[in-house]
Amino acid sequence: MRNSGRAMTLAPDQLVAALRWRYATKRFDSTRKIPAATWDALEEALILTPSSFGLQPWKFLVIGDPGVRANLATESWQQPQVTEASHFLVLTARTDLDASDIDSWMRCLTEVQGSSPDAVAPLKGMIEGFAQSMSHEARAAWNIRQAYIALGQLMAAAAVLEIDACPMEGISTAGYDQLLGLAGSGYATVVACALGYRAADDKYASLPKARFDRSRVIRHV
Repeated sequence: MRNSGRAMTLAPDQLVAALRWRYATKRFDSTRKIPAATWDALEEALILTPSSFGLQPWKFLVIGDPGVRANLATESWQQPQVTEASHFLVLTARTDLDASDIDSWMRCLTEVQGSSPDAVAPLKGMIEGFAQSMSHEARAAWNIRQAYIALGQLMAAAAVLEIDACPMEGISTAGYDQLLGLAGSGYATVVACALGYRAADDKYASLPKARFDRSRVIRHV
């Protein structure tokens, strides 16, 4: 790594190597735990995730209780990652976007940046108009897309820190919502992610990463 003066910077080849190293881990070493400082950095990566207008329409649930994780496994087709991984994260999104959400964000923005409500009033009006132009279903779908941005940032950060991860859509989101008591909370399960260290016998760790050629997926205009 190079020190740019403000932060430690990965060289391009180091970044690519980290992303090539990662894979969707199927079996975790249940005896290995992510150190507290490393997990704290991954939580900070979630907090720092960008979102549309900065609204952060999500909540991230870190599931540490073994009993809860065992119950969630039943809603995940008994995939072993749920219980074997060091940490298990459920990413939820707001089921709507209303005036209280926007007001909360405006208060946070003015407090952090030392601005006045009048200064952010034009931004607030623009966000309100945008939200009101969509149906309830469209707002919920928009929030879900934001949660996937957080998932991507989390997985990239984990790869750089050499933490294995497995994003999990093979779950019953309704079952998760019931087990986690999300009914009426204003949040609903979107996707989960198991994080930890790959097991020595995970056969998928050594398989070549299959990706289409660059010319097929990237077009310069």
